[in-house]
Amino acid sequence: MRQIIIFLLVNLNLLKLYAAEPQFDDSLSATSTGKVSTVIGGVESASEGVISSTQIESQGQVRPADVLEFIPGVVVTQHSGDGKANQYFLRGFNLDHGTDFLTRIEGMPVNLPSNAHGQGYMDLNFLIPEVIGQIDYRKGPYYSDTGDFSSAGSSNIFYKNKLDTNFGLATVGSNNYKRLLSAGSMVVNETGNLMGALEVLRNDGPWENPEGVKKLNGLLKYSDHIGGDKISLLAMGYRNSWNSTDQVPLGAISSGIVNRHGAIDPSDGGTTSRYSLSGLWRRDLDDGYAEVSLYYLRYQLQLFSNFTYYLNDPINGDQFSQTDNRNTYGGQAQRVWLGNLAGLAMSNTLGYQLRQDRIQVGLNNTKQQQVLSNVREDSVVQTSNSLFAENDIEWQPWFHSKIGGRYDQYAFNVGSNISQNSGTSNSGIFSPKATLTLGPFYKTNFYLNYGQGFHSNDARGTVIKVDPSNTVVPLNPVPGLVKTTGYEFGIRSLAIKNLETSLALWQLNIGSELVFAGDAGITEPNRPSQRKGIEWSNHYTPLSWFALDGNFTYTKARYIDGDPLGYFVPGSVGLTGSIMADFRKGPWSGGVQWRYIGPSPLIENGSVYSSSASVFNGRVKYEVTPKVYLTLDVFNLFNQQANDISYYYQSRAAPKLPASSDIAIHPAESRSYRATLTYNF
Repeated sequence: MRQIIIFLLVNLNLLKLYAAEPQFDDSLSATSTGKVSTVIGGVESASEGVISSTQIESQGQVRPADVLEFIPGVVVTQHSGDGKANQYFLRGFNLDHGTDFLTRIEGMPVNLPSNAHGQGYMDLNFLIPEVIGQIDYRKGPYYSDTGDFSSAGSSNIFYKNKLDTNFGLATVGSNNYKRLLSAGSMVVNETGNLMGALEVLRNDGPWENPEGVKKLNGLLKYSDHIGGDKISLLAMGYRNSWNSTDQVPLGAISSGIVNRHGAIDPSDGGTTSRYSLSGLWRRDLDDGYAEVSLYYLRYQLQLFSNFTYYLNDPINGDQFSQTDNRNTYGGQAQRVWLGNLAGLAMSNTLGYQLRQDRIQVGLNNTKQQQVLSNVREDSVVQTSNSLFAENDIEWQPWFHSKIGGRYDQYAFNVGSNISQNSGTSNSGIFSPKATLTLGPFYKTNFYLNYGQGFHSNDARGTVIKVDPSNTVVPLNPVPGLVKTTGYEFGIRSLAIKNLETSLALWQLNIGSELVFAGDAGITEPNRPSQRKGIEWSNHYTPLSWFALDGNFTYTKARYIDGDPLGYFVPGSVGLTGSIMADFRKGPWSGGVQWRYIGPSPLIENGSVYSSSASVFNGRVKYEVTPKVYLTLDVFNLFNQQANDISYYYQSRAAPKLPASSDIAIHPAESRSYRATLTYNF
């Protein structure tokens, strides 16, 4: 390790890699939280930062969740229809639909525990990128105010309080893509701002079975600043329906049963809706501040999927439906004290978080979306109480420490139509955290981070006694909470003119990989693992009108229990990379993005790997008049036959074919175009 650190310091001038972080001055005093102290409350690691609205505007997005790809190392894909939560990759995790990566909207969590389809389900299709103000991101379990699902990382997305100008836009594109968006803001009562946006979208995609996406989406945000009080209220509403083209076996493609963009079961699809109300109040005090946030979420999902086709039922097929109907309530209160200890600058934070999900969740066997039989129906009440605290001291102008921790208590209550699978359970866990910051030295800071965290299991898995598909088969319940432990050494520097650079060496240990088998309605206990890696990131602005961003990560993920099945973690991507170039000169602006995701093992013994994927996207924007803009986006610029995701499992592609194990792929979308006319008013 010492040799690696010396090598990096000596060769600092060669670091041309970027972490998308906020601008910070020569003393590295800027923060992602907006606090004014040069050290207290500042950036706490080399792997955290802020994505600005300007960055988001420079690149087009195939799907709304693609805004997370501005976070170094994050890859966003899809293995189904565009109303379903995306597939996410970060730090050697196939995060499924959000497990181990927490996303919040102005403090309101998006991840859904005990979801019908997957634990921590994180559907971001309701995002409206054009009105996002900034995205704060962090990686690793080093932060006291984030708990469940945040071991790999977290993001907090903020919408703008007001817009520079009101606007409307219309987009048309390949594959019957149509989108209308109108957004505007106004001053209310001299000090307040009211901002709103409304979106309508239709899209068929490149699929042989048209997606038929029908999305209606809107938000309304009120913010005000009265004396020492700041308040904001955010109301959001979203509904969507779609047809799905799920992953298909490579053997079925090569034999002509289905083409790359075809579907074996064209009746897959779904509907979803999400309505929420959240609010934030903050009061600045002489010795710090107090803050309270509250939220309410009404959510529904009905999803029809068929991943094994005719494996289990050669007559009717293996389609199943998953339903999720929930109300979620929660909030957070925290108090921050700023002061001194024996002449040393110090801050103390004490906070409390509460969340309750009241869920009706079901699983049925279906054929062409018609119910054939019920597998399980459950009423779930899941409640979490969390207390966190931290102390931050500036010992010297070049050295400060942050020590903290959190305690989480979970209560699971499950009422099942299978009486043996009803019950209650409780789990608690304490997670210590620590950060040391050294610097600045020659415009360079050094960070040491340590933290324990956790992820929760599906509530149904904590009380399960029998297999819902065969009640004579006994099953053992799984722990409600599983511990994770992370370490990181990092460097952030402005030593080179016009270059913001960061590097992180990290490791994360997990007590048990989380596997929820949504098609079977069970949580499978899995093996302990370790991930370690390196992230190099850079933002370079050689000219006032041109910027270049580059991110490269390498991760090694292994099971560590010595099981003879093998030590490779399926879906753990080893290498990722991205380069973004954007420009603004005269009436022209735009950018080019390259994204690479390397191969990953698909089974434990490492004998089967996915293929790598390399995709280019481009955007050009022209200002016709100060009020009229034309934008052209081209996705998958070189029409690469890349795959969004790959799996390896047993299936039967047609009723009379034998069952076989094969790689199943969902292709990336082929080259497509979108043209947008924007009018400011």
